[in-house]
Amino acid sequence: MPNANRALTDPLFRKIGTIADRRGVQAYVIGGFVRDYYLMRPCTDIDVVIVGGGTGGGIAVAEELGRETHSKVNVFRNFGTAMLRVGEWEVEFVGARRESYRADSRKPIVEDGSMEDDQRRRDFTINAMAFGLNASNFGELVDPFEGMEDMEAQLIRTPLDPDTTFSDDPLRMVRAIRFATQLDFRIEPETFAAIRRNRERIRIISRERIATEIEKIMSSPRPSKGWRLFDECGLLELIFPQLVKLKGVETVRGRAHKDNFIHTLKVLDNIVPHTDNIWLRWVALLHDIGKPRTKAWDDRVGWTFHGHEVVGSKMIPAIFREQKLPLDERMKYVQKLVSLHLRPIILSEDEVTDSAVRRLLFEAGDDVEDLMTLCEADITSGNDAKVRRYLANFALVRRKMKEIEEKDHIRNFQPPITGELIMSTYGLPPCRTIGVIKEQIKNAILDGEIPNDYAAAYALMERLAEREGLQRVSQESVR
Repeated sequence: MPNANRALTDPLFRKIGTIADRRGVQAYVIGGFVRDYYLMRPCTDIDVVIVGGGTGGGIAVAEELGRETHSKVNVFRNFGTAMLRVGEWEVEFVGARRESYRADSRKPIVEDGSMEDDQRRRDFTINAMAFGLNASNFGELVDPFEGMEDMEAQLIRTPLDPDTTFSDDPLRMVRAIRFATQLDFRIEPETFAAIRRNRERIRIISRERIATEIEKIMSSPRPSKGWRLFDECGLLELIFPQLVKLKGVETVRGRAHKDNFIHTLKVLDNIVPHTDNIWLRWVALLHDIGKPRTKAWDDRVGWTFHGHEVVGSKMIPAIFREQKLPLDERMKYVQKLVSLHLRPIILSEDEVTDSAVRRLLFEAGDDVEDLMTLCEADITSGNDAKVRRYLANFALVRRKMKEIEEKDHIRNFQPPITGELIMSTYGLPPCRTIGVIKEQIKNAILDGEIPNDYAAAYALMERLAEREGLQRVSQESVR
């Protein structure tokens, strides 16, 4: 392990220690900063515990540091904490405390405590390690719960009895899975068993707090690990029941469908190396979410999931509301790609026609590259020849899209003929006929019957209007 003093080379740490010495209190940097130093991960958040001076001791040191560094201090007296930014560092101060809990709440009853009391209340041993900042113990590691051994063993373990830890604050169960996923650590067996025993306690935690942890899981290098752990401990059915319904294999007359939960997690992991876009990762997780509702047996072809992409896309808004995810353009993006995720696959299986590619470009718009990335990740077959064939066909679809986009400029196009032009030319009020004409012009462009330009579209409008028996009321020349 690297020398601990190297973690504290920034003069800020000595400054905090000097202020603590002046005030006759002890100062320790604790938690994520210490953990990430040993893991050689970047960290700019510093949590400082002040022992002595009561629960307001941390605020007093923060305010003095703010005066010396000319930094604004945000004080939260109800919580006994204070925060300030000094250069690249965001520093939070708190007085050492002892906590106890009621059964119906995760809000603790807080009292003044010793340093070990404060470390005891931490969620995991790897987050309970601290460095001393006073002159007498600067850089010394304080590790009463053997967090360093757990770091070396890559283990997530609670400092105290895990049943007490998780019952007191059930969010820690989700955090255990989040850390195991982010760091690729194991959860110590008794700790994991305690999560299983206490899983019902998660019901007292707000969805917003859970969503914050899930976001970190989805941003990790292998998010499937988190979802598997949620499933194994029984939390999945409580926090994301729609995913549980993807599980399992049913067999009829010797023919079985694949386990769509396992498949989904493979797709999610497949897409991770190709995108940091967390919403595309959400598309991968939810692309087959409509399959349980559409599963059917057909004697001629076996198991079918007809229309699961449509059903799945309609499920997205309710899922986003339940999971406290944003109900804005990000949700619409996920919904759109779920609804379109079969289209490139169908194209790759059939002859790739210009018309089909134009329609795909039109409907996917600027998200077409993300859609193709998803479809390539969706190939989870163990048959190497099948995988190669799909990838080769997708490459053909990509080439075709590039050619057609360069020639026809279809992506995000708006038909050259507007409803306003049709109304003014033929003296029409808003009516169904206008929509019919616009739709026929759009389809003619997408099917390659006319080029995507104003003159050809105008000429077709005139032919369609004549067919509808419409008479011109103004002279409009072709541009």
